[in-house]
Amino acid sequence: MGIDILMVYESKFIKSKKIFQLLSGPLMVVVVGILLHYFLSDTSSLISIKETDLVTIPVAKTTAEFISFFHLPNWSFITNKDVWITAITLALVASLETLLGLEAVDKLDPLQRFSPPNRELVAQGAGNIVSGMLGGLPLTSVIVRSSANVNAGAKTKMSAIFHGILIFVCVAFLPGLLNLIPKAALAAILIFTGYKLAKISIFKDYYKRGWEQFMPFIITLAAIVFTDLLKGVLIGIAVGIFYIIRSNFRTAIFMTNNDNQFLIRLRKDISFFSKPKLKLIFENMPENADVIIDLTKAEFIDKDIIDTINEFITNASEKNIQVTVNKSMYNELHKLVDKNLFNADDAAH
Repeated sequence: MGIDILMVYESKFIKSKKIFQLLSGPLMVVVVGILLHYFLSDTSSLISIKETDLVTIPVAKTTAEFISFFHLPNWSFITNKDVWITAITLALVASLETLLGLEAVDKLDPLQRFSPPNRELVAQGAGNIVSGMLGGLPLTSVIVRSSANVNAGAKTKMSAIFHGILIFVCVAFLPGLLNLIPKAALAAILIFTGYKLAKISIFKDYYKRGWEQFMPFIITLAAIVFTDLLKGVLIGIAVGIFYIIRSNFRTAIFMTNNDNQFLIRLRKDISFFSKPKLKLIFENMPENADVIIDLTKAEFIDKDIIDTINEFITNASEKNIQVTVNKSMYNELHKLVDKNLFNADDAAH
């Protein structure tokens, strides 16, 4: 029922009415869930909601009891390696989730603003330190709460501050009411929000971009579902690096020829992965060829590549091949290649 309510709220008719902007879909799902629990709690029906299916928050009868929920950490465990392993794992997971959520929220922002990731991580770290000192759990930025703010029309950081204040007020003064909320209602909100963030159109869009974009996307998604967030993201990063190297390997070296004149252009970052391909090109170069090695597009050239170029220039005379190298990356080449092979002009032979 919760998902049905949220789907109705997505209709144009509901969105056009101002009253429904005040009574948002998620709020209505929570209200309906509480009402269903209230009217069905005294029945023995199969549709009745059990106490174990409700939100459970500690209820303090006095101010002193509420303050007792906060406690200082036990410093005797500071040397426990398991504590440090858990802390590092939580820090990595929270940081990754925050960065991913931050990028997603920036895309949802109607004003298309950019959120500084370093500032977000510092704020999260400071908040988690304070939370831990008071006996609280570590928190992280999540797309669900952030998207709820965006959908509610929030435009500034004050929305996050008010969000925290409202949570504190509700936990402190309305815990009994919160304990009436069925978990199924909250699950419906999370599922529907996740669906809105991962529509079929997004999968189609990444598929149209090609396998280099689609495969890291779908593998990361599957890895997160079948393992956990940290492992899934790490697997996704590994897959992404593989495709980056693969793409760079394919596009790093460009060659064209015309009437025994060859242009070999090195582009982007030329790593040692491109060495076998470059060596194959040099080995298959015909006799009496005129070869131009263009380095103007290369931002970085690995020393193995420079050595390969050096060897080719040194042995070019055996096939009567004339080699020209332009000025780009000249200083870097000049350190490793025999100075007799280069002059101060535009080319070297």
